[in-house]
Amino acid sequence: MFDRIRPYINLVSNNQAYRRLWLSQVVSNFGDWFGILAVYALITRYSDSEFLLGLIIVVKMMSLASFSPFAGYLTDRFNRRRIMIMCDMLRAIIVAGLLLVVSYDTLWLAYVLTALQMMLSAVFEPAKTSSIPNVTTEEELVDANVLSAASWSIIFTLGMGFGGLATAWLGTDLVFIIDACTYLLSAWFIYKATIPQKRMSEAELKRTRNPITGIVEGFQYLWKNKQIMRPTLAKASYTMFLGALTYMLILISEDVLLMGSIGIGLLYSARGVGTGIGPIIGRRIFSQEKDWVRAMGFCMIFGGVMYSIVGLTTSLTVMLIFVFIAHAASGANWVMSTVLLQRRTPDTFRGRVFSTEWLLFTLAQSASVLIASWVLENRWFTIQQAMVAFALALSVIGIVWHYTIAKKEQVYQSEQSSELSTAQNR
Repeated sequence: MFDRIRPYINLVSNNQAYRRLWLSQVVSNFGDWFGILAVYALITRYSDSEFLLGLIIVVKMMSLASFSPFAGYLTDRFNRRRIMIMCDMLRAIIVAGLLLVVSYDTLWLAYVLTALQMMLSAVFEPAKTSSIPNVTTEEELVDANVLSAASWSIIFTLGMGFGGLATAWLGTDLVFIIDACTYLLSAWFIYKATIPQKRMSEAELKRTRNPITGIVEGFQYLWKNKQIMRPTLAKASYTMFLGALTYMLILISEDVLLMGSIGIGLLYSARGVGTGIGPIIGRRIFSQEKDWVRAMGFCMIFGGVMYSIVGLTTSLTVMLIFVFIAHAASGANWVMSTVLLQRRTPDTFRGRVFSTEWLLFTLAQSASVLIASWVLENRWFTIQQAMVAFALALSVIGIVWHYTIAKKEQVYQSEQSSELSTAQNR
């Protein structure tokens, strides 16, 4: 067991720059999940409207999606380390600003501040992900991304749990203050880190002075380089139906298990643990990076089959097991696509590529949840029938991926092997 975790311990122990970037992620992610339930509590305190509660989720997702293209442009053109520090400092101020929401009349401020917080997150995330290859060696890159994914899943589980307890025991005001402090601590870790970055040439800086030009250039680069486009589509393709399935876990807990928030907590904990362990398992099964694009299709098929079982059972134990397995496949898909993008994308385009990936992911997830809620609102399916339908659709997407995207990747890998063989013969 120790031998399996030794590479991650060595990475954090020996690589100071990555350690500080990773600690920044851990602290800021904890703040994100720790404070989210306090925002929901704030809305329900001053309003009993289900629409207003749902609206905050839409605001979060749409703010991320709408600002992502501009965020990618910023993280490629300017110093990522400074950008991340600035984002953390501003997010601390914004979260503290939620203390000003003291009545129904000031509730609008929660939506404005949440939108601004998510816009800054849209900048921070691609800047952080783009920086990982710059603070790790080729050999460390996979370990670094696996550790980041595992950390996210653990923080997701702990942050939501502690956030709910803290909101109930300490009140929303103190939770927002603690949340703001996590962003300040994150900024300090990044300030202490050395994060190299390849800067744009003078010609590139001049050409992309207009943000629209820089954004369009990023899209054009992605479209022309299909070996980068393929892994960019992986997360969005997966969440096209997985987003609805994770949303339906809430309803499953309420209507099938009749366990309310306790059931939601358990199911989401299984989701978080699976997401963290999945990349470790996936790395052992798919040890060759040339097989990863094909493996992404298998993960979609496998995840869909696992969720169809969740939809067919009424046993909490069975649900927990298969939610865990389904999200293990999702976590493996996430890390494989991230590493391929980091390896294949030049540093000066990496921010725009990752922000585009995040844009596609966010739009796919939002559409997935909206369609599922519409289907259930009109009672076209029961909750369990809808879960099985969306799960099988996820497996179909995986099959389509296998016979389209994966086939094109095989051609690319064959061409790469031929070029390498020709170069060696010379």
